[in-house]
Amino acid sequence: MHIYMYISYFTAMGGASFSQPWRSMPWTNEENLNFIKSYKPQNNDVENLRILLHGPVGAGKSSFINSVESVLLGRVTGRVMTDTISGCSFTKKYKAFKIHKDPESFYPFIFNDTMGFEQRNGVNVEDIKLALMGHVTEGYKPIPGVQLKESDQEYNSCPSLDDKVHALVCVMPADLVSLISDEVVKKMRDVRLAASDMGIPQLAILTKVDEACPEVKNNIKNVYESIYLKEQVDKFSLMLGIPQNCIFLVKNYESELQTNEDINGPILIALRQMIVYGEDFINNL
Repeated sequence: MHIYMYISYFTAMGGASFSQPWRSMPWTNEENLNFIKSYKPQNNDVENLRILLHGPVGAGKSSFINSVESVLLGRVTGRVMTDTISGCSFTKKYKAFKIHKDPESFYPFIFNDTMGFEQRNGVNVEDIKLALMGHVTEGYKPIPGVQLKESDQEYNSCPSLDDKVHALVCVMPADLVSLISDEVVKKMRDVRLAASDMGIPQLAILTKVDEACPEVKNNIKNVYESIYLKEQVDKFSLMLGIPQNCIFLVKNYESELQTNEDINGPILIALRQMIVYGEDFINNL
């Protein structure tokens, strides 16, 4: 009885692990990097695969973009501004980010960063839906509670296929899955259903895995052995309806001064699948 109580407490604190990983890492970091470096959209109407990130305030959307750039450049970067104190969204504008492949060119994918969802304020759900359709131009500054209108300067009335979103990614802190408000869940679910109506593929990443699980904090290699993190994936899947094989666990670069192959691995897996799903989408249009 005492042993069972200890195990239950240890699991609740995020410390217990499976004897074997519950998800295997099918490719090496080198294989993933080669795939990403060689990627080019096959649809001639698409110059850049567009990946839109959405989720609650402080989820790590901007940090994920920085982390992807860090992995691809081989050094820790901080081009996308982030904040560790404010309780409201630090991202104020709808912005697009491209990553240099070399001094003369960029990788053929774009990340769109958005203001986070809040219980009462934050980005307007209808604005995210418009962004999915390509109607929102870069630099648009959302006003909580006010929807972008066709008459607004930032409204793109004739979006091309290149302007539209090709993969939607929900970002959520792993340690807050059980604490997120019903209002924010409703907003994320609303966006998911709208994307589904458009046929846009959807994935999710659970961030801050090291803060959620002490075993992972000690060794990021344990990320897919953690019982607690597996439970968060299960809960999040039930919460939004996103299949478990479309939910990925990552640790963003935050305190590190140099890149690390163990941190790179989960980030590369998630990015590769975003590209694969988005490429399938634009090829099926």
